[in-house]
Amino acid sequence: MNREDVRARIAEIGIIPGIRVSSPEDALFAAQAVASGGIPIVEITMTVPGAIEVISHLVRNGPGLIVGAGTVWDVETARRCLDAGAAFLTTTGLDLKTVEFAAHENVVIFPGALTPTEVMMAWKAGVDFVKIFPCSQLGGAPYIKALRAPFPQVPLIASGGVNQLNVADFILAGATAVGVGAHLVPKKAIELRQPHRIHELAVRLVTTVREARRQVKR
Repeated sequence: MNREDVRARIAEIGIIPGIRVSSPEDALFAAQAVASGGIPIVEITMTVPGAIEVISHLVRNGPGLIVGAGTVWDVETARRCLDAGAAFLTTTGLDLKTVEFAAHENVVIFPGALTPTEVMMAWKAGVDFVKIFPCSQLGGAPYIKALRAPFPQVPLIASGGVNQLNVADFILAGATAVGVGAHLVPKKAIELRQPHRIHELAVRLVTTVREARRQVKR
């Protein structure tokens, strides 16, 4: 898939599962469980031990799965992720050098931003989406709505504290997509190897996002 295809697919699905676990085996298990629930996108964070190898394995063995790299700190890490086959990059904060690198490589990137100034800087730098992080801690859905007023052209991804109970609020507030971590991939479900639990959470999340989008279109 090229950059435009990946960007369109992320916007279509509207959910980016963040896999932040303690071992490569846990990451592979979580990614497979999430995909089985109808979310063919995973973000493997660089905090996962052996994250680069996990990305490479999923790219090689997960046809139809869009595999991205999260918590990317610098250009060197970004380069290693792309070499492993990552289809998108995302950062916790706004690092313009990494944004420039992604643009040069023609790959999807959505950096973390928090303030209107950071949103403006990111969008001017040519990003595909802007990830508002940590969103819930700064006001949640009302903050997304507030940002949408001056930045209607910027596709925002709400991340940080998004869960089954508030995800619809973020979509209704104008978020193009949401990033979800532990509320989709619970630690206990990983420890007890309960793929059905993650599968069910994914199905519910997909359904809730779809219904919220229908309300937006009315």
